[in-house]
Amino acid sequence: MLLALSQAFTGAGIQLAYALGPLIVVSLMGSAALAGLTVTLLGVSKFLVAYPIGKVTDTYGRKPGMVIGLSLALVGTVLVGTAINAGSFAVFAVGLLIFSMGINAAQQLRVAAADMYPANRRAQAVGWVLTGSLVGTIVGPILVAFGESSAEAFGATEMGLPWLIMPLLILPGIACVMAVHPDPKDIATNLHHYYPELSPRTEGLSDSKGAGITIGRLLDHPARRSAILANAACHGNMSIAMVTTSLVLAHHGSSLAEISIAGAFHSAGMFAFSLPLGWLADRLGRRAVLLSGVAIALLGGMLVAWGGEYAVVSLGGFLVGLGWAASNVSTTALIADTTEANARGRAIGLSDSIASGTSITVALVTGLLLTSYGIAATGIVAALLMAPALALAAQLPTAPQEHLAAEVPLLRAD
Repeated sequence: MLLALSQAFTGAGIQLAYALGPLIVVSLMGSAALAGLTVTLLGVSKFLVAYPIGKVTDTYGRKPGMVIGLSLALVGTVLVGTAINAGSFAVFAVGLLIFSMGINAAQQLRVAAADMYPANRRAQAVGWVLTGSLVGTIVGPILVAFGESSAEAFGATEMGLPWLIMPLLILPGIACVMAVHPDPKDIATNLHHYYPELSPRTEGLSDSKGAGITIGRLLDHPARRSAILANAACHGNMSIAMVTTSLVLAHHGSSLAEISIAGAFHSAGMFAFSLPLGWLADRLGRRAVLLSGVAIALLGGMLVAWGGEYAVVSLGGFLVGLGWAASNVSTTALIADTTEANARGRAIGLSDSIASGTSITVALVTGLLLTSYGIAATGIVAALLMAPALALAAQLPTAPQEHLAAEVPLLRAD
């Protein structure tokens, strides 16, 4: 619950980046050609920080990594808000990169949740933490509406003021992480003490701190490989939606508050159903949830690109987020199922890096497509990206995955 509360306090910041990022770039640069830059920076930050912070949490525990991340996010929000008010694109880019690195480092919350439960309850545990982000979908639009109505009184811009308020939410998030005892990694390495029916071998309880976690080793098992690559495609599909949604709605005359509400629908899809999706992934298996998520994300991408109307585009954004949630929960659980505790942070970090690499590439391509061929072209890219992901998800084992760690070789740290 403390981890979920921390996620709840900090979720509004990523909501602001999703909803307002492309509009901020356009306002600072005067062109939509770089509209995908905010999503690219989000991806670059995850690519840069995911593995190193996983190394930190594997070596020193999950709490230090999460506190480092949230502290970076706090600094980043101040820089972003200041840059928007000053009209400085360079400072905005630096601030957003720092903020994104912090938020992505704090995603070790998922690893911490997976640490505390055996395989047959693990996806639901991840779902509990991600559900905390649902609060951000409520707080985000409130911050944007406050910025629109009160910016002049505070001597700030309507898109800059919400960022300057964010530290008031991040500080309680840090306090929640600090209150967690014992460190979740300590639970993971002694899980059989909490669940006596488990054998130490099943949960991978080695105390090794080796550094031999590579992309090749991560992808050497077919189940992990299929899940990770399908999840990467869902991240790329979401990049397209994040770049295009606010621009489409602004083109049709929607206000910042309306665009933020549409972003909240997208974020609700990402987080509101994480708990039931985790429950289903534990009961029906990782494959069923991942396959359904990819199909839903594909449909959502088509609606965002080709819907046109506010309600249709908003629905598309919601479905993109829902598909992403299904892939994120099921893939995180599957990696944890097949990875020992002392390697888990780096394994999930490498998976995040693969996903972020896809997001970076797709976001850059999307900005160029928008200026050259229009919104419809982005829908074609989404379809081409997601079709192979369906085939990958279908390759996962069909049986429920409650004890997958006992059925396949564990990915070890040494």
